[in-house]
Amino acid sequence: MTINVHKGFNVFNRRHILPELRDAVTTLSADMVFLQEVHGEHKKHPLRYRDWPDVPQYEYLADTMWPEFAYGRNAVYPHGDHGNALLSRYPILQYENRDVSIRGTERRGLLHCQLAVPGQPTVHAICVHLGLRHKHRLQQLKLLCELLDTVPEDKAVIVAGDFNDWQLKADRVLAECGLHEAFVHCHGRPAKTFPAHWPLLRLDRIYVRNAVCRNPRALHRKPWSHLSDHVPLIAEIGL
Repeated sequence: MTINVHKGFNVFNRRHILPELRDAVTTLSADMVFLQEVHGEHKKHPLRYRDWPDVPQYEYLADTMWPEFAYGRNAVYPHGDHGNALLSRYPILQYENRDVSIRGTERRGLLHCQLAVPGQPTVHAICVHLGLRHKHRLQQLKLLCELLDTVPEDKAVIVAGDFNDWQLKADRVLAECGLHEAFVHCHGRPAKTFPAHWPLLRLDRIYVRNAVCRNPRALHRKPWSHLSDHVPLIAEIGL
């Protein structure tokens, strides 16, 4: 599963909905959850919201369902930070967060985790959140391909997250790295995921290499349409 959690707030930041989001995510029982825009810390929000968790948001969302989690801090400011995270049922052997930020714009990163999946060689999972400008995304996609070049060619790779690729340019670039997108493979086009209440733009993706995607779905209906500004995506991955 992949979802941009919008820092725990609904559309237009009108309401803190992290407890509702955790309940909804838990019902899916996904083996891995790729999170974008998740807070590691925020010093002001606990003073304003009584239900603000006393642990990092990714740890709160993991709860007892996902014993393993990794966090890549991208943006840091005086009162807190946010970035990407991965929740996993499988042991995370190691992880690193690669800075792919473009100077003068919002901080971005690639969270690369290596997982021990029973009966399989090491599985590589990369949580992605790219920039808003096409030129910057192309640079960041190149950096993603450079990261993929360091992964052995025979290893399974899952890349998921918010690509902000409303111009639909990422597939051609990533195909050169051996990645194939789940919804393109099954339905011919990426899923519409933004804005969640009336999806028009195809921003979020699930890519794989040395793996097979089955039954990809975009969760357009309630409660998901009210829990973030992005529609979550889910898919079955066969290794």
